[in-house]
Amino acid sequence: MVRPSENWERLVRATLQREKLRRAGHGHERTPSGIAGAVPASLTRETNIDLILQAADEIQSEDPNVARILCEQAYTMAQNLDPNSDGRGVLQFKTGLMSVIKQKLAKRDGARIDRNRDVERLWEFYQLYKRRHSLDDIQKLRESGISRANLGDLELRSSEMKKVFATLRALVEVMEALSKDTAPDGVGRLIVEEVRKIKTSDAPLAGELTPYNIVPLEAPSLTNAIGFFPEVRGAISALRYTEHFPRLPADFERPALRDVDMFDLLEFVFGFQKDNVRNQRENVVLTVANAQSRLGVPGEADPKIDEKAITEVFLKVLDNYIKWCKYLRIRLVWNSLEAVNRERKLFLLSLYFLVWGEAANVRFLPECICYIFHHMARELDAILDHGEASRAASCIGKDASVSFLDQIISPIYNTLAAEAARNDNGKASHSAWRNYDDFNEYFWSPACFALNWPMKEGSSFLLKPKPKSRKRTGKSSFVEHRTFLHLYRSFHRMWIFLFVMFQALTIIAFHGGKLNLDTLKIVLSIGPTYTIMNFIESILDVLLTFGAYSTARAMAISRIVLRFFWFGLCSAFVTYLYVKVLNERNKPTSQSTYFRIYIIVLGAYAGLRVVFAMLQKIPACHRLSEISDQSFFQFFKWIYQERYFVGRGLYERTTDYLRYVLYWLVIFACKFTFAYFLQIKPLVEPTRIIVHLPSLTYSWHDLISKNNNNFLTVASLWAPVVAIYLMDILIWHTLLSAIVGGVMGARARLGEIRSLEMVHKRFESFPEAFAKKLVSSQTTRMPFNVQSSQASQDNNKLYAAIFSPFWNEIIKSLREEDYISNREKDLLSMPSNSGSLRLVQWPLFLLSSKILLAIDLALDCKDTQADLWNRICRDEYMAYAVQECFYSIERILHSLVDGEGRLWVERIFREINNSILEGSLVITLSLAKLPLVLSRFTALTGLLTRNETPELARGAAKAVYELYEVVTHDLLSADLREQLDTWNILLRARNEGRLFSRIEWPKDPEIKEQVKRLHLLLTVKDSAANIPKNLEARRRLEFFTNSLFMDMPTALPVSEMMPFCVFTPYYSETVLYSSSELRVENEDGISTLFYLQKIFPDEWDNFLERTDRGDSGDAELQENSRDSLDLRFWASYRGQTLARTVRGMMYYRRALMLQSFLENRSLGGDYSQANFPTTEGFELSREARAQADIKFTYVISCQIYGQQKQRKAPEAADIALLLQRNEALRVAFIHVEESGATDGKIEKHFYSKLVKADVNGKDQEIFSVKLPGDPKLGEGKPENQNHAIIFTRGEAVQTIDMNQDNYLEEAMKMRNLLEEFRANHGIRPPTILGVREHVFTGSVSSLAMFMSNQETSFVTLGQRVLANPLKVRMHYGHPDVFDRIFHISRGGVSKASRVINISEDIYAGFNSTLRQGNITHHEYIQVGKGRDVGLNQIALFEGKVAGGNGEQVLSRDVYRVGQLFDFFRMLSFFFTTVGYYVCTMMTVLTVYIFLYGRAYLAFSGVDRGIARAAALGNTSLNAVLNAQFLVQIGVFTAVPMVVGFILEMGLLKAVFSFVTMQLQLCSVFFTFSLGTRTHYFGRTILHGGAKYRATGRGFVVRHIKFADNYRLYSRSHFVKALEVALLLIVYIAYGYAKGGAVSYVLITLSSWFLVISWLFAPYIFNPSGFEWPKTVEDFDDWTNWLLYKGGVGVKGENSWESWWDEEQVHIQTLRGRILETILSSRFFLFQYGIVYKLHLTGKDTSLAIYGFSWVVLVGIVMIFKIFTFSPKKSTNFQLMIRFMQGVTSLGLVAALCLVVAFTNLSIADLFASILAFIPTGWAILCLAVTWKKIVRSLGLWDSVREFARMYDAGMGVLIFTPIAVLSWFPFVSTFQSRLLFNQAFSRGLEISLILAGNKANVES
Repeated sequence: MVRPSENWERLVRATLQREKLRRAGHGHERTPSGIAGAVPASLTRETNIDLILQAADEIQSEDPNVARILCEQAYTMAQNLDPNSDGRGVLQFKTGLMSVIKQKLAKRDGARIDRNRDVERLWEFYQLYKRRHSLDDIQKLRESGISRANLGDLELRSSEMKKVFATLRALVEVMEALSKDTAPDGVGRLIVEEVRKIKTSDAPLAGELTPYNIVPLEAPSLTNAIGFFPEVRGAISALRYTEHFPRLPADFERPALRDVDMFDLLEFVFGFQKDNVRNQRENVVLTVANAQSRLGVPGEADPKIDEKAITEVFLKVLDNYIKWCKYLRIRLVWNSLEAVNRERKLFLLSLYFLVWGEAANVRFLPECICYIFHHMARELDAILDHGEASRAASCIGKDASVSFLDQIISPIYNTLAAEAARNDNGKASHSAWRNYDDFNEYFWSPACFALNWPMKEGSSFLLKPKPKSRKRTGKSSFVEHRTFLHLYRSFHRMWIFLFVMFQALTIIAFHGGKLNLDTLKIVLSIGPTYTIMNFIESILDVLLTFGAYSTARAMAISRIVLRFFWFGLCSAFVTYLYVKVLNERNKPTSQSTYFRIYIIVLGAYAGLRVVFAMLQKIPACHRLSEISDQSFFQFFKWIYQERYFVGRGLYERTTDYLRYVLYWLVIFACKFTFAYFLQIKPLVEPTRIIVHLPSLTYSWHDLISKNNNNFLTVASLWAPVVAIYLMDILIWHTLLSAIVGGVMGARARLGEIRSLEMVHKRFESFPEAFAKKLVSSQTTRMPFNVQSSQASQDNNKLYAAIFSPFWNEIIKSLREEDYISNREKDLLSMPSNSGSLRLVQWPLFLLSSKILLAIDLALDCKDTQADLWNRICRDEYMAYAVQECFYSIERILHSLVDGEGRLWVERIFREINNSILEGSLVITLSLAKLPLVLSRFTALTGLLTRNETPELARGAAKAVYELYEVVTHDLLSADLREQLDTWNILLRARNEGRLFSRIEWPKDPEIKEQVKRLHLLLTVKDSAANIPKNLEARRRLEFFTNSLFMDMPTALPVSEMMPFCVFTPYYSETVLYSSSELRVENEDGISTLFYLQKIFPDEWDNFLERTDRGDSGDAELQENSRDSLDLRFWASYRGQTLARTVRGMMYYRRALMLQSFLENRSLGGDYSQANFPTTEGFELSREARAQADIKFTYVISCQIYGQQKQRKAPEAADIALLLQRNEALRVAFIHVEESGATDGKIEKHFYSKLVKADVNGKDQEIFSVKLPGDPKLGEGKPENQNHAIIFTRGEAVQTIDMNQDNYLEEAMKMRNLLEEFRANHGIRPPTILGVREHVFTGSVSSLAMFMSNQETSFVTLGQRVLANPLKVRMHYGHPDVFDRIFHISRGGVSKASRVINISEDIYAGFNSTLRQGNITHHEYIQVGKGRDVGLNQIALFEGKVAGGNGEQVLSRDVYRVGQLFDFFRMLSFFFTTVGYYVCTMMTVLTVYIFLYGRAYLAFSGVDRGIARAAALGNTSLNAVLNAQFLVQIGVFTAVPMVVGFILEMGLLKAVFSFVTMQLQLCSVFFTFSLGTRTHYFGRTILHGGAKYRATGRGFVVRHIKFADNYRLYSRSHFVKALEVALLLIVYIAYGYAKGGAVSYVLITLSSWFLVISWLFAPYIFNPSGFEWPKTVEDFDDWTNWLLYKGGVGVKGENSWESWWDEEQVHIQTLRGRILETILSSRFFLFQYGIVYKLHLTGKDTSLAIYGFSWVVLVGIVMIFKIFTFSPKKSTNFQLMIRFMQGVTSLGLVAALCLVVAFTNLSIADLFASILAFIPTGWAILCLAVTWKKIVRSLGLWDSVREFARMYDAGMGVLIFTPIAVLSWFPFVSTFQSRLLFNQAFSRGLEISLILAGNKANVES
């Protein structure tokens, strides 16, 4: 048996072999070297064992003996640290390490080892190592102070130097440990002195190995150039501690390698954590340095920061604090800005950042941070005024320790955590616990100062919730009660307006459209309506504030009470007056006293409202109202609009205001015209007739309507009209926004370049546009000859030289991404235009085949030279090609030959040039011989493009001679030929054989480049119309080139641009596809890799070409480690993976490095143009890299990365690989440490950590900030963002999701975009810049295309209109760019309260707007985004968004925006946020209202009676149903989409795309989505239950089982669709339609379409949904699921019973049960109506018949129970049970036959009874589920469950049957695949089936 140790040794040997291969360059894997990669975390925490082992591996080849010494020391350290091997993985590690040591000993061939000499060997090797790497010289360089000019080569080997320093550090540590056991003299003494020298001096060793993030502040670094930038040195100097600051205590530990600064004092005084201090020190240094760089770079010698820069940062960071103090009317910490010197400003700035950096979850409470800062700044002030520094009293604990975290943050956090625990994981009502907003709003009142400072432990604010405790501070003035009434409360102005207008229009319509005094008096009834509806709103204020009365501010409560009484009195008074007006209607006008009073009152009230509206919302008036301090005025202003800390000054400049007012006036004009003429007026006459019908015959027992003017009949007629009236404003808004958006897009020049042909035509103008827009004025490092460009006629050559390096980098990135091939790259690349050639050299794809075409023109030329040239110049690129070819040939020939040959070349070209000048070229040359000359020259260039060999040199000389022969004797005219033949010099050389006997092979890079280019120019014959072939490459180049002509700010130099950070939250999504994930096949035999190869065939070919694996198969690729990794990246870059996002975002750094390199910012070195002729190697430039790092950082917040590393999850290894490949990438994560507490419980400590990859590819911890507890108190994603946001840098932060992408060409425009923060976009500077998105998942399937088009429409045209003119654009997720300083001082980039903030992103927009931000939208730059691609994914996503919108309805943010916006802006806000979902729900409700109305008319028999008495027109009904249907099928969703298509693709393509979508059943999809949104939105508001739904972001190529679809859509779609179907059947069975069947079809078409879409869309859009084998499998799976009993722990996906229980979870509260009961009662209508329609009942309408029907129903239920009685429960009575079942069966059949034979009961009555009892049974089921506890207590729950199972079985069979029938026909499946999935996938699917069949045959 093999011993475990031997297995381990084999494993170690394999690991070492892999490492050897890695070092040899055969792989990119980030496997930390050898055994060093397996060091357990418990050992690395306190020692550097991993670094020592890494050093051992590094020096193994140099000195194996020293490597062995290091390994032995590492083992000793591990043994000392954990002698019993208790830690996880320690025992295995020790075993492995001992195996490695044994191997190293075995290699000595049995020679003895003298361990006493180990220290001496180590010392000798250390000295040798230092000498070899010249470390002492580097130290001297640093000390001499001239290192900046001499470190150019050092930067090129910075990675190598870092490894050297790391090895050196390990050697020193081991020497120090071993020297303790040696004699104090000799080597031991030398080692001790060396160690002391390293520790005390500013040695490079310590500097290089001290971890840092961006700027090496703790110790200077030789390999990082950032520290040499003057602005950075100035910022560091500004923070330096000076002598007039308080003296630090003598025992204060001063840093060894840097100067003491302000942060050291703040750390000492307040007890901030060291890593928080280090983090914020770097943050402040970079912030101040970047502010300075915008003003100008300070001098080199002694750089100083301008006062202006410090003041700018100071005011921006503390802006929210200043506003808070002003709002609360308290004094700022400083008296006046002028009185604060720069040091105090920096102190206060640093203090604020330190407070914020350690505040953890308290960062969500920005005003709480203001409160903390206010008091700590006062303490700091007092300390700074003393000579001695002392500890702050507020941060001193009971044990005299100083800790800001423990004393200030932890008490607040503990209260937050205790309140968060009360939300019961999101199940408790929002009113039961305090969320983040409630805590924060406590600090909006001066009462917050009752907390005192230090904060009182017993304060009501800090009291933790206890049962029945009333003392703690509770909800603020807003309570999120779960009710639809919030919609009215938040947007009451809109509802009042719509209702009042409807009332007025209806009154006018009923008065025949006559506007006389009598009509006016009736119309003025809107007065009471208006006041009563306002009174209702004030009542809602009173009711919905319940739960906050004991804790809300007194002012807020008094305002609610005052408004209640005010509106109550107003409504009573106005109503009384109006009643009096009605009483005197018949009196003459002169006697109408009350009418006059009423008019005066209404006029005064309306005038007052208008005045206050103007004062609040119109800018000029608003400023006037702000100035006024009169208490009387302020009181009424306060009554009119509540004053919060947020939401003040929500007005726009007058021009913007007028724009959106005009927009809404147009909508109102359209809407109310439509409503009056097509909705209201047509119903007037029918209503009159119905109301005045003398006696209608009711066919049932009428309870309400008969004696009330047929009230319900009128209601059923008007209800759908009212429903559509309320929601059709969305239709008009959508139409107008599409028109406005289209016009604005056209004005912005979007879509000007929308094809490759347009790119070709306008390419000539690109360089100039690029140079003016995207290149800064400082771009001086240009590879071109300035003189030649100045001598040219224009600047085209200069612009081309500037443009070419950028364009070539873009083309290079397209090649790296495999969108283009090598050949396409060559054709698309642009020459540098830096040579002496006098004209612009364009990319070859523009010039390809132009020479051949020009020759054809020359051959056909029968005219003069001028005519020929004119014909050539018609194509400007042909003219360029001819000129370039002519000049290049001259230049190349001139460089090849010398002596007589050169004379001949000069003579020939002189003659030709003279002929051109004289216009006699066609005479001088025989143009017919041009093809021959060209063929000879092509042969020559073909040779010259290869490397020189003697044979090739002879061949080239021969080719030149042949060219000479052809030119002289064939091309030239006879007289010129004769002159050359008799030219003595040439003749002699020719006779002697010297002519062209030897040529000078091209050595000059410029000539070589010209030869290669000319060869391609002459040989590429195919048209360039299809270059590039890849559609994505085309789209990107088209968009980029189009954007060059759009308005954007001018680019500043990189040194002056605004710094920014990209920020991505990540949880556990796919980072990189593993090889197994790519290989694994689904049931169809389709692997992800196979799928990708078929979807992206050209990109796959390009990948194989790039990796030189043209003929390799997948298996061969995956065997080779390097190719396997490349393959994984290739596949991952085509999915929605983190790897794709990281690659895209790192393009920002690459673009900045290129831009900075070309701007030539030098740090003392003298770089001439000759040193940098091209941009090659710009990524190695130390200045360019340093400049890019100052301006750009990328932080990924990988919340559980620490846990993933501990369990060795593949995601952790993949993230580590990304870190290694991207040196500027940073990963933040939450680290959890467990320790035993005194009471025996395990105590957890949480840390927020930031890591990067070190030189060895291992994670290097940069910062570790301890948290007060578990950071996840609220929603996961915003908490994940919040913990890591402290590690971001810069003035802007771009929030990027992990399913996004970016492109190099777009990254080049980022500095332009950032300048928008300083552009004029209104009365406030922008705080969020909206960015256009491109959805890259549209090619996967038809569903993906629908989603892609819908999303693209919203993120382009939709958001364009929202931003301008409507001014209501919010933050809809990523990739918006935030003003970082603005948002981090105001709560962050999202909100995190549990459930209420489930759509966390949108709240950032609400918060920014309410805090006087400004959100803009920009479309000249785009970011890629992935979307869900399968129906189930889309449904889950839309359910998540709809649920989030349901929660928004309840939120204070929406309430405040709805209340504080002016009326028109409020309308824009409503219809683009929650209003969209309200109108979506109204669309579905209209169907219900219409059909239940029709059912009422049919059941009651009124419809037939009305039709006889009055000929009812269908005008109004048709208008309603048409509007509803068009919304339902998504026509109005599609209008903006089509306009967007027309704008950006052209009319024909737009029409084609739209028709294609219709053919692919997009209307079915939109109708289905309507149901999804309605269900989740409605359920969330009724019952809650909104939650994050993980949709998955993979490639949906698998078949979804029937049972899965049934579970997901049963309650949201199927039940509702079957209800609508029942209503339609009732309507057709009992209703009366005047036009017969045609009328019925027209009226119910939209409803039947909805039924079919909701029932069958999941199966229509299901891959392989109609294949017979899968259908059979699905049925078996579904029946197994349905009949499986389930039990404890069984999930809903395995058992129907478990699923059924899960479906009832949302009904939690009494309010919810009552609402469910009311809603369920609608099903009883069917039985009540149908009973009276039976032949059996005749014309009897007594209630007894309905009662008897219930007796029958109970009987049926009892019979069902007898038949389903389980014998298992009655083993003793089995015979009796069977006997009873048999007797019952016979009795039932006999009774049925007798009843049919001897009564009026017909067969139709039996079916009608089924139709009646099915809905009743469902209603009883719904009620039983709603009142579950009562039913269970009665012992009926098992019966209810069986009934429910029967219903689900019936519904399933009903849906499954059509699918099964269609599956019999093979063509249906083929048609589905061809129609719904793109061609590549359909082809791939068929191939895989063939392969699978073949595989099966082989196996059998």
